[in-house]
Amino acid sequence: MAVHEILKMGDPRLLRVAQPVLAFDTDALHLLVSDLLDTMHAASGAGLAAPQIGVDLQVVIFGTDSVNPRYPDAPPVPRTVLVNPVITALGLKDGAVPLQVEDWEGCLSVPGLRAKVPRFERIRYAGFDQFGDPIERTVDGFHARVVQHECDHLIGLLYPMRVRDFSHFGFTSVLFPGLDAPQDD
Repeated sequence: MAVHEILKMGDPRLLRVAQPVLAFDTDALHLLVSDLLDTMHAASGAGLAAPQIGVDLQVVIFGTDSVNPRYPDAPPVPRTVLVNPVITALGLKDGAVPLQVEDWEGCLSVPGLRAKVPRFERIRYAGFDQFGDPIERTVDGFHARVVQHECDHLIGLLYPMRVRDFSHFGFTSVLFPGLDAPQDD
């Protein structure tokens, strides 16, 4: 139960592929989840992945249940612990080709910057909670974006690696001067 330093872009540990969790409902996994939650809350984040605090495991947390100063217009996302996640891109209708849309993202590991990033609009994600109970949800919009962003950390990707148009990449304070958000995006 501690707030950890969040690794910043340039740290090679953020580029590793995380290892699957093999044992659930352990003291070590519960402590990791507690530390991730404490760290995410302290940074006003919408999500956090274990590699961002230097832990090489496939564990992400995400969720916003109130107005987040970093994403003030975003709808709530249920607080979730997701272990060993699998994401499937879905079309907006059954059988349709999955649609990617661009929207603004920031990252606690890329402080002070934002960019428009393409993500699938609708996904199904599956995995487990820290107790080993299965989770499966079909989501869209901001919820889908947050899950994809956090799961990218598990395969060594940071959002700037997905940016297609660098004219939509810059400092939060310049792009959104009125945004009441910490500069440590």
